[in-house]
Amino acid sequence: MRVLRLLLLALGLLLSQLGACHLTILGQRTDNYICARKGGTCNLSPCPLYNRIEGTCYKGKAKCCIR
Repeated sequence: MRVLRLLLLALGLLLSQLGACHLTILGQRTDNYICARKGGTCNLSPCPLYNRIEGTCYKGKAKCCIR
């Protein structure tokens, strides 16, 4: 019975630590998501004609182009 309690305690502590990691990123969206939400597209090359740069994508490696 004591072994079962220790296993449950260890499992609970492990899950609480995993949950804390995920809570820190809760509410933060990637720049790709933000670009798509605005109606833009992520381009590694320059934006097409008649589009403007509205931000970045892929952690700053690409441009978010919006018409």
